[in-house]
Amino acid sequence: MLARVALLGEVDARTFAVLDDRYGVVRMRSGAVANKRALAACEVLVTNGLQGVTADELDRFPALKLVASLGSGVDTDALGECRARGLQVTNTPGVLAEDVADLALGLLIAAVRRICVGHDFVRNGRWPAGRMPLTGSLRGARVGMIGLGKTGRALARRLVACGVEMSYHCYRTKSDIDYRFWPDLIEMAKYSTILVACCPGGDATRGIVSREVLSAIGPRGTFVNVGHGSVVDEPAMIELLETGRLGAAALDVFADEPNVPEALMALDNVVLQPHQGSATADARHAMSNQLIDNIEALFAGRALLSPVDDDGAGDY
Repeated sequence: MLARVALLGEVDARTFAVLDDRYGVVRMRSGAVANKRALAACEVLVTNGLQGVTADELDRFPALKLVASLGSGVDTDALGECRARGLQVTNTPGVLAEDVADLALGLLIAAVRRICVGHDFVRNGRWPAGRMPLTGSLRGARVGMIGLGKTGRALARRLVACGVEMSYHCYRTKSDIDYRFWPDLIEMAKYSTILVACCPGGDATRGIVSREVLSAIGPRGTFVNVGHGSVVDEPAMIELLETGRLGAAALDVFADEPNVPEALMALDNVVLQPHQGSATADARHAMSNQLIDNIEALFAGRALLSPVDDDGAGDY
C-alpha cells in the first residue's frame, strides 16, 4: 500500500513510528529523493515547524489535502500558496504554552537580575576582588506583552504573581482580560520597563518590534523574545544593545536559527537560549499527540483540532 503521509524535515522517533504504522510515511530530505509515484499518493505533508515548505515542494504532491506542522510556527509554510491550492494547515500551539511561559519568566528574571553575569562573576573567581554591580528589579516593573494568546496569558499570570503591572498590545482587545490594552505599540514600549514578544511569526507580525519600538524601551529597559525571530529588527536590536540605548535582552528565538550573530554572543547584557521554549518531554509529547490527532481527524472527515487562520497570526 502506498504511503499517505510525507515527512519534510525531521520529527521525533515516536511521532514518526505512529504515523508510519497508521498511514505509511514517505521520508523527504533523508538522503534519497522519493519517487513521483510515492509522492503522488500522499494526502498529508508533515513539517517540523522550522523547516517549513515551499511552493515548489507543494507542486510535488498532487493529492495533498493538509500541511501539518509539528510546532507553533507556520510562517515558513507558504500559507498563501496553501490557501490558493485549497489546502488546510494545522499546527500545535496551545499545548506548549505553559512550558514556554516558564522559560520566558526564567529568561526575563535572568536578564533583569543579571543572573548569567553573576554566575560568571563567581565561577571566574572575581568575587573576592569586590562585589558585583547592582542589578535591576521586578519591583515596580511595568511589563508590556506583545500578543496575548495562550502563551502570553500563561506568562502574564506568572508575572502578576511577581507583583508587576501588566499591559498588552495585539490586533484586538481581549474582553476577558483586565490588563491595560495599548493600540499603539510604540506608546506601550515607552511606558514599559520590560517588553515581551509572545506573538507568532508571519506577515502580520514581521518586524513589528522595530528600531523605534526598541528605542522606546530605553537604556534601562529589557526586551524578551519567546515568540519568533522574524518579529524583531535584529540588526537594530544588536546596535541598540551595543551602544547602551537598550538595556538588556533575553532571547530564545532568532532570525536565522541556528545561526546566532556573533555580536549578540559577545554581549554580557544578553541572555541566550537555543529555541528551548517547548523543549520539554511533556510539551513535545503533547505536540506529537496534537499533530497525530489533526491527521486522524482529516482522514476521519472530522473538524481539525488546531486549524491555522488565513494569515497565520493565531492569537496575536
